[in-house]
Amino acid sequence: MLRMISKLHEGTLKIYIGPISGSGKTYHMLRDGNHLREQGVDVVICAVSTMRRPETVEQLGELERVPSIHWIRRSDGAEMKDLNLDALLVRNPEVVLVDGLAHRNRVGAAHATRLEDIRFLLRHNISVMTTVNVYELEGYTELARQLTGVRAMHTVPADTLELADEVKLIDVTPEALLIRLAEGHLQDHDHKELFRQGNVGILRELALKLVAEGVNESLREHREELGLPVTTGIMERILVSAQYQWSGSIYIQRGHQIARRLNGSLHAVVFRQMKQPLSKEAAVFRRSMIKLVEKIGGQMQELPILHRRYIPAALANYAIEQQITRIVMGHSRRTRWQEIWQGSIINSLLRQLQGVDLLLVADRIACEGERVLPAKVSDAEPRTYRRLSEQEMKEKIGLIRRGTFKIYIGAAPGVGKTYMMLREGNDLLRKGIDVQTGMLETHGRADTVKQIGSLPIVPRVKRLYQGTQLEEMDTEAILQSHPEVVLVDELAHTNVPGGAWHKRYEDVLQLLDAGISVITTVNVQHLESLNDAVEHITGVRVRETVPDRIIQLADEVQLIDVAPEALRQRMREGKIYAADKVPQALANFFRTGNLIALRELALRELADVVDERLEAQQSPRTLRGPWRQEEVVFVCVSNDRHAERLIRRGFRMAYRLKAAWYVHHVHIGTAISCELQEHLSSLEQLTVRLGGYFHIHYSSRLREVPDILAAKAAELKATQLVVGQAKRVWWLNGHRGSGSVVNRLVRLSRHRDVLIVADDDYK
Repeated sequence: MLRMISKLHEGTLKIYIGPISGSGKTYHMLRDGNHLREQGVDVVICAVSTMRRPETVEQLGELERVPSIHWIRRSDGAEMKDLNLDALLVRNPEVVLVDGLAHRNRVGAAHATRLEDIRFLLRHNISVMTTVNVYELEGYTELARQLTGVRAMHTVPADTLELADEVKLIDVTPEALLIRLAEGHLQDHDHKELFRQGNVGILRELALKLVAEGVNESLREHREELGLPVTTGIMERILVSAQYQWSGSIYIQRGHQIARRLNGSLHAVVFRQMKQPLSKEAAVFRRSMIKLVEKIGGQMQELPILHRRYIPAALANYAIEQQITRIVMGHSRRTRWQEIWQGSIINSLLRQLQGVDLLLVADRIACEGERVLPAKVSDAEPRTYRRLSEQEMKEKIGLIRRGTFKIYIGAAPGVGKTYMMLREGNDLLRKGIDVQTGMLETHGRADTVKQIGSLPIVPRVKRLYQGTQLEEMDTEAILQSHPEVVLVDELAHTNVPGGAWHKRYEDVLQLLDAGISVITTVNVQHLESLNDAVEHITGVRVRETVPDRIIQLADEVQLIDVAPEALRQRMREGKIYAADKVPQALANFFRTGNLIALRELALRELADVVDERLEAQQSPRTLRGPWRQEEVVFVCVSNDRHAERLIRRGFRMAYRLKAAWYVHHVHIGTAISCELQEHLSSLEQLTVRLGGYFHIHYSSRLREVPDILAAKAAELKATQLVVGQAKRVWWLNGHRGSGSVVNRLVRLSRHRDVLIVADDDYK
């Protein structure tokens, strides 16, 4: 209570963080400062550097400037600016905007650093908005140097962001930054290596992950305050269950590899009887495993156990306490009869797990003499003088002629995607580029309407549907006028029946194929593969989706980040929805917990996209590390309502592994009812939309199902098997005990990894 009272007498701190200089931090800080001034808040600027960038200078507007203290740095003769604390205290504004959180003050100043200056102002109840680059944060400085060679001139402590009441990520694509550099708007002579495209991508991913981790922590605190379970279903936490044997280190390395691919954390646990001393061999394995876990930055814990039969319950309880999302362990080596008479740790564990996936690591040594860890394969095929076929030539020419595709993505409506799209459109228009607005949804937002400026708008086409006149984007009119760039809002929109295409993204693809560049907007909840995660977060099943491949097709994907409370404030001010819809929106989709979780989802998803692009450039410096084994994912589905979730999980696994993936269903009997046929068709459409292959097999008896699936998996050389838990999948349930179809399928698949997906809607 005392802390809360003292906080009332302190100013508020907002930090804008970006990957590098020139990402737009100062621009957005000044823009937000102007919005506050328009609302009657007393705002001033001090020690702000526009670097003479036209769009940043424009944002100075009518903001009052408190003169800073200028001095010359001896090392390089550069002119520096310190905050004039005395002048600021006399002026006593409500908010001061200041650049360069990592700045070092002149010799003899009251404080050595700008961070100390800012803390001084906060204690005097003056709020501060400031900027910082990700590589200037201690803890990330050394990692950035190792990956990019960039050295920060000055840094701030790693916990600085924890001081902030709000942290806002300013995302920028490498392409946009290189354009700014070519136009002479960036002047950072100290760090020319910053602007190499690969370095921008790495620093961008660092910033995304850093902010995502902070958001995850804020979500945990928010849910604890409400007395809710703290697990988010977004942040992956991998638990490796191992023993002090030769396989222990292999399982830990496999778990670490998976954790990196999923942007998650790694935990390892070993159950042992503490009263019994370890053998010399076990002691050696123990030392090597502890050293390995420390090296890879994981956490390892020994837990006491009296008897082997207590391991499943202890493991399940530990997973709940540590908010684990996936357990990694080895396959059982027991026969069917041994499992019947002596029991199975895996079967017992599956009965007790809730909301936790179980990954059984392949025992390839026993079957084929292979190593469990992926082997390195050639990065690229050798170049030859082979002449391209006519079809290959057409595809190459099509790619050359294809328009450029940029997507603005956000965590929720109202974050400012359309605003930024229009702003970019006007910037291009001023450069003499032919830009048209093909589809715009302002939702009556004044700031968005103001951004239309001089942009020409293509009239919409009217279509009659069920007695109502509706309007859609006139794709044919755009094709005929053939502008260089067209702006298209709400990519996930479903068109009114009667047009050439069912979905707006199909219209966009047609425009791109015609050589027209497209800038568009979408929310993260509209990505097809995240449909289940979004439903779990919000309780709402999003009906309008776009295939993930559309995001992969984009030349640029840029995140528009807004803190949840700032977004809720926009909602209260009527800047997102009409006044009569505000209370309902705030109580439902726009709940603070929902917005925090969706923000984390957007940050992590874009970080994954950035890393995929780095890997596509064959960069050896991606944060997740290389994945060089040729993988094939094999998904087994029934005809129940959980099949879609398994398909989406299979896709996300295959996407991260860059693997081919297949979905297989076994129908018992010969005839398929019309209702079942319709359901299977929808599953096939979902699979194809996500880039997979769907197959139906027939069997006269249930007991043949595991043999059919195992044979098809072997035929496709599958390395990963994905199944649902038996009690949720009726056709895999079979007879109780070790004779169930799932257990028999797992026993037949001990030479490949098997992912048993959680049996509820948790993921």
